Amino acid sequence: MTQRPSFSRSDVDIIERESPYEGFFRLDRLRLRHRLFNGGWSRELTRELFVRTEAVAVLPWDPVRDEILLVEQFRVGALDFRDSPWCLELIAGIKDKDDESLEDLVRREAQEEAGISLGELIRLPGYLASPGGSNERLSLFFAVTDLSGAGGVHGQPDEGEDIRVLTVPMAEVPALIDAGQLDNAPCLVALHWLMLHHQRLRGQYAR
Repeated sequence: MTQRPSFSRSDVDIIERESPYEGFFRLDRLRLRHRLFNGGWSRELTRELFVRTEAVAVLPWDPVRDEILLVEQFRVGALDFRDSPWCLELIAGIKDKDDESLEDLVRREAQEEAGISLGELIRLPGYLASPGGSNERLSLFFAVTDLSGAGGVHGQPDEGEDIRVLTVPMAEVPALIDAGQLDNAPCLVALHWLMLHHQRLRGQYAR
């Protein structure tokens, strides 16, 4: 690869880092400077950083039925941007156990949020959700899964979860995207990957 970053972590000078707020999430305030493309260093900058634990999400797909599984739940972050703050999403969770792998985490979340057991897992490209102001990184998986019995309402009530499970035929996915019904990054990234590889995956798994 010829397109590599011009600088590394050592080209950032962190002068001070403090955490003025720490709850379920954390907010850090940093004073820093960094190297410039034309040489030298930037002036001292102050940046707020929204700190989140690494997250993971999975898109289950049934090759025989050619359906995907989505979950619907209330999201406070959608209150100001949508007619409804109930969002269609992938099964997802945060890595809050050091001894639990990402693969084990998505399998546990699939049981808790959707009542299903995932089949073969395929690792998809992960991404930084909003690196301009957050350190949140999301790892994505694709799961070949039997969805014949999927549905109902699931979640952990003691964690405030109220999650509806639904299956969607792949033929309906492009229209849902065009209508803006799947307007969150994990959904869009994973579903576009599936649409790109759909024909090959059908040939490989739909036997």
